[in-house]
Amino acid sequence: MNLFDVYSLFNITPVRAEGCYLWDDKGTKYLDLYGGHAVISIGHSHPHYVDRISSQLNRMGFYSNSVVNPMQEELAQKLGDLCEMYDYSLFLCNSGAEANENAFKVASFHTGRSKIVAFEKAFHGRTSAAVAATDNTKIVAPVNSFHQVEFLPFNDIDRVEQVLSKKDVAAVIIEGIQGVGGVNIPDYDFLRALEKVCKKFGTLLILDEIQSGYGRSGKFFAFQYAEIQPDIITIAKGMGNGFPIGGVLISPEIKSEKGMLGTTFGGNYLACAAGLAVLEVMKEESLILNAKEIGEYLLNNLQSTISAKELRGEGLMIGVEFYEKISAIRLQLLKGKNIFTGVSGVNTLRLLPPLTLSKKQADSFLGSLHALLNSS
Repeated sequence: MNLFDVYSLFNITPVRAEGCYLWDDKGTKYLDLYGGHAVISIGHSHPHYVDRISSQLNRMGFYSNSVVNPMQEELAQKLGDLCEMYDYSLFLCNSGAEANENAFKVASFHTGRSKIVAFEKAFHGRTSAAVAATDNTKIVAPVNSFHQVEFLPFNDIDRVEQVLSKKDVAAVIIEGIQGVGGVNIPDYDFLRALEKVCKKFGTLLILDEIQSGYGRSGKFFAFQYAEIQPDIITIAKGMGNGFPIGGVLISPEIKSEKGMLGTTFGGNYLACAAGLAVLEVMKEESLILNAKEIGEYLLNNLQSTISAKELRGEGLMIGVEFYEKISAIRLQLLKGKNIFTGVSGVNTLRLLPPLTLSKKQADSFLGSLHALLNSS
């Protein structure tokens, strides 16, 4: 049996990882500024993380959600304390796409409506409703197209108000920072106006913080720069540092009913152990502050040392847009400088390193990129 062909792969086989580094099967060491697509939040193989999961596995790896799991309550409590969303409730699932699917379901149940508004260049996942709310026709199959989704221009509050005034929209979904779309940050005045317009017309506001959340932006959630309170927040990626876990944070104004949502694997014992370890390390090592400080350092130095079309980002979620295609630059960073980076579209280099990234490691990347661009 062969694997189904999914991604274009680099011919590299990582076999070990620690902190911000990977080693392949030939012993080559790489600086990881991609973080497995924003997943590695507290660094690879953090000792506390490894111990938490190993210890839990030695006791019990899994049982269904038909029994009391105190770790779920502990995770909800510690998450609420760290992100300061104390009175929200948490539904645990397995991935970001699943989180968004359930967010849409909650919004539809609550409002009795079926339409969703998303934004141009949005990416919300690859499952049915999530992919329908993703602005990429290449990955939306005919079976997904029955969902009622309308895409609107980014930062255009007048257009949003015009659509919401029909009072048939269950929810507006927006990323705290668009990742796949190019590391695009919504205008904070737009987010504040969006919150007001949603309330005006009884539409729920969903903040997709799957990539931009969990401290990556220099705040726990990127939307916190705008000082708003969404109705629903979706999370995943950095939440488990590599262990599959996702979640939906739901405002106390939205009442739940037993059986409305459900999951077999969501919030299992190992996932909770991973999630708790991440929160504990983030707090103990002040990683949100580190993301802010090192992110600012990177942006300031990129601004002064390279010629780019535009630099965008907050914290350790950074997009470097070039005038030309960056596939060659990315490949040369990997093959010539042993540095993993990401990409958005064809022109934007995307940096999503572990939140543990140090100034010395940032300098290593800056020097490598500068040398590479000046040699070409």
